[in-house]
Amino acid sequence: MPVLPHGGVLVNRVLSGSARQEAMDRATLLPSVRLQADELADLELLAVGAYSPLTGFMGPADYQGVVREMRLANGLVWSLPITLAVTAAEADCLQEGQEIALRSQDGTLYGLLQLQSKYSYDREMQAQLVYRTTDTAHPGVNRLMHRGEILLGGDIWLVNRPVPAFPTFHLDPAETRARMAQLGWQKVVGFQTRNPVHRAHEYIQKCALEMVDGLLLHPLVGATKEDDIPAEIRMHSYQVLLDAYYPRERVMLAVLPAAMRYAGPREAVFHALVRKNYGCTHFIVGRDHAGVGNYYGSYDAQHIFHEFTQADLDITPLFFEHTFYCTKCGNLASSKTCPHPPADHLVLSGTRVRQMLQAGEFPPPELTRLEVARVLIEGYRQRVPFET
Repeated sequence: MPVLPHGGVLVNRVLSGSARQEAMDRATLLPSVRLQADELADLELLAVGAYSPLTGFMGPADYQGVVREMRLANGLVWSLPITLAVTAAEADCLQEGQEIALRSQDGTLYGLLQLQSKYSYDREMQAQLVYRTTDTAHPGVNRLMHRGEILLGGDIWLVNRPVPAFPTFHLDPAETRARMAQLGWQKVVGFQTRNPVHRAHEYIQKCALEMVDGLLLHPLVGATKEDDIPAEIRMHSYQVLLDAYYPRERVMLAVLPAAMRYAGPREAVFHALVRKNYGCTHFIVGRDHAGVGNYYGSYDAQHIFHEFTQADLDITPLFFEHTFYCTKCGNLASSKTCPHPPADHLVLSGTRVRQMLQAGEFPPPELTRLEVARVLIEGYRQRVPFET
């Protein structure tokens, strides 16, 4: 049987037909809140069930439980707060019990919020507990500290879908689940990435594929750091790699239109639960998953999973060591499989690889497929979106 969504039911808060039209008509007379890009992404993902069991932005009980204990008020595991922030002045104009129109910064209507609560929160506490730092050089903390000081909680409805950046690969959880069923996949491993897939990633993915029926390559294509490789370039590189080196009937490429939070261990758990909602039974957790800078230990994102039982998560994490090309072994390996000293290991940092690509230099083929490197170099040169 396919894995159940987190909480048992796949949430659907997308309006259609007459209900959608009625909501759009009502919205013309409603007070409005304008969402930042990451909040707009959360609105869509709430509505399509990617964040099941959540049906809206968190109220105070769920918020406090998640920040302090990584559990919703009902005891279900959830590791990151999903919230909507406004300024105190904006909040003063809103009343609990009201229906609120949710709009983008340009005023486009995207959804409705049944305002059930508005409450203050401690940003310093959230930063320390969620990100393990209050340093504003951390991109997640920086974003948090620039948000409004009041949170709005309540159920949402999605009225209009944001225009997808990659329509062919923009699949909702119900759609990925349907495709997995059609392919006969019972066990599916999910792979989260915000980077191109290099040879070490490929090695890990194919090791995982030996254990399961299919791989969901599920890159995050929402907001990331400025120095991350742009999503349109990455997407082209994924297609080139999959076409040449993966069995087509055993891999599905789809996008997750969420923003990166760079919350390290907590975001690893969040990524796993979201992929369970998309139909995955297993999830790859590598070194420094969702990390940034030196804020987290290399394997903290794996250690956090030991704080939960299998019943808590109902998705199996697969832990992999840092992999490298060993010149003595003549292949990709890890500390678990290679007996040779670091001097025999071919390793380049992500920063160094990006510098090489931007300069038009090809990284060693042992680390990056030639076809992928060519796409990345050309993408950096042109920065022109590919055909979606």
